[in-house]
Amino acid sequence: MTITLKPDSTVMFTGDSITDLWRPDGADRCGYPALVAGEWCFRHPGRPLTWLNTGHAGDKVQDLEARWQADVLDARPDVVSILVGTNDNAWHTLDPRGRVISADEFAAGYNRLLAPLANTGTQVVLIEPFLLPVHGVIEAGVHHDGKPRGVRIGPDQRADWRATLDPKIQAVRELAAAYDAHLLDADRLFTTLARTTEPEHWSADGVHPTPAGHAALAEAWLRLVD
Repeated sequence: MTITLKPDSTVMFTGDSITDLWRPDGADRCGYPALVAGEWCFRHPGRPLTWLNTGHAGDKVQDLEARWQADVLDARPDVVSILVGTNDNAWHTLDPRGRVISADEFAAGYNRLLAPLANTGTQVVLIEPFLLPVHGVIEAGVHHDGKPRGVRIGPDQRADWRATLDPKIQAVRELAAAYDAHLLDADRLFTTLARTTEPEHWSADGVHPTPAGHAALAEAWLRLVD
């Protein structure tokens, strides 16, 4: 079943840098929330919507939780779309002060985000965190304390991330079922796409989508609404 977006509804996207779309100055900003909003306006000019984005680069579930009231609940959106989990999964390797966040801790925090939305009439879209099987050692840009820094991500780090990401993806799927939320199975989507086209076409570092990756996310998101 799809979400019917009525005229003048408010749609909010929130999460980490994939939603926030941090890029170096001058680089593309073809993020999936902007692509969704633009395509919706093209398809449905007679159904104007309000589009909000409170994504913040570097955020984990606990960071979303700290600002959930002000960023999400106070806005009373009709639809909330959440994509978070990459930083929860990689914090211990990307930040010297980071630690391992277990799937149970991740799920418990995510549950606390969703609980206040239950029985409010707000429709929820949960987007799975994902990891593409790119090749070699990648120089990636990440955010900590609001500042960008470069890190090197190699096969060993990606293997570690893959092993710990799968239980977190399963947690998102279970939460979607528990809260009757709409699931965008992004990890499955990109795994399938990477079998037919080089994974670097969809994400240069395995985490942050390219414009093509964002377009694929936007297309999948739009299939959830009418």
